[in-house]
Amino acid sequence: MTTPIRGTWHDDPWHFRPRTRRDFMQVGLVGGLGLTLGDALRLEALGARKQFDSKEGKAKSVIHIFLPGGMAAQESFDPKLHAPVEYRGPFGSVKTKIDGESFSQHFKQTAAVADRLTVVRSMTHGEAAHERGTHNMFTGYRPSPALQFPAMGSVVSHEFGSRKNLPPYVCIPNQPNEYAGSGYLSSAYGPFSLGADPAQKGFRVRDLSLPGDVKPKRFERRRGLLASVDAHFKSLEQSDALDAMDSFYQRAYAMISSKEAREAFNLEAEPAKIRNEYGMHQAGQRMLMARRLVESGVRFVSLTYGGWDHHNNIKGAIERSVPPLDQAFAALIRDLERRGLLDSTLVMLNSEFGRTPKINKTAGRDHYPKVFSMVMAGGGMKKGLVYGRSDATSTEVDLDPLSVPDWATTVYNQIGIVADKELMAPGDRPIEVVKDGRIVRDLLA
Repeated sequence: MTTPIRGTWHDDPWHFRPRTRRDFMQVGLVGGLGLTLGDALRLEALGARKQFDSKEGKAKSVIHIFLPGGMAAQESFDPKLHAPVEYRGPFGSVKTKIDGESFSQHFKQTAAVADRLTVVRSMTHGEAAHERGTHNMFTGYRPSPALQFPAMGSVVSHEFGSRKNLPPYVCIPNQPNEYAGSGYLSSAYGPFSLGADPAQKGFRVRDLSLPGDVKPKRFERRRGLLASVDAHFKSLEQSDALDAMDSFYQRAYAMISSKEAREAFNLEAEPAKIRNEYGMHQAGQRMLMARRLVESGVRFVSLTYGGWDHHNNIKGAIERSVPPLDQAFAALIRDLERRGLLDSTLVMLNSEFGRTPKINKTAGRDHYPKVFSMVMAGGGMKKGLVYGRSDATSTEVDLDPLSVPDWATTVYNQIGIVADKELMAPGDRPIEVVKDGRIVRDLLA
């Protein structure tokens, strides 16, 4: 009989097996090298921690396009052409660049770039409330009353920090919900919000330029004075709030004083042809801004578009909302590819859940997290792939269900973050970046 003493690595370095008495005796042999068992175990732990260090992966940047409210798979990326009309819905379909696959009829431009996409038709979780589903898709965790989890963008900010004097995590146009924040991490890792919609005339990023009466020399004097005040208060009180404010100030000074950083947000610098390709509307200008930011060095961009809670008249709502999204998303994929950025930029388009299989009495669809669709591209994802399958009426996952932890673990893997890594929550409580997820290799190129 073996007695487990401690975990050790086997061929898969992210899992443990019990250590046996025999292993214990073998470790004892290192005494001849001048190491005690305690030394050996400490070295092993150090080695484990090194394996958890975050190093940039294939996805150097991420653009997360979130469609709040819950977009229907049937009216987007998983049309059910042979289902009864009450399940099929009001639209036809369009053939895509993936052999034998179709999208809903209003996604014509996206269908033309489908050979660059990874389409998942088997996303699934159990949260039918907007807030809980949104928490899932921003953090990779089910909500907990005991702990606020950090958004993916905040984890990326924590692990990699800033690049080229730009904030590592940016929300367009604003932080869309509380789950897009830093959670139990320091507020220093929260997002920088534009504060205005890039589609508005005269768009300017909030707090990015000096007031008219403040010249550069005066700006530097103010900076020095603020540093002295901060030092005084820090000598009286140490707190996350003070450290976070110091971090925000330093980033703000770097951005204001850096021509390159300011230029990243200058949408007016884009040629009219490119702006028109994306579309002079919210979807187009938000996605164009996202491309400018990742091209300039921002690591994680989170943008929202539209409202997709279509309980009533889904036909009219889709006809209004999808054409701008279709134009902008296809333009983003083409533009990233032209610039040589698609392979290093992971693009994700998703909602918090899907919609019910059957059209309801008010010609809409209700909340349905059991099976829904999402789209990814770039960042080492497989191109021209349809992953998973829903059944004939989109009632059940028929093949290869993709859970939120598995999806999040796979995304973090592409970014270069090991999902098993433990971050520290208040009270020195270690929390895994994602719990109980696996890397879905079939999604990867």
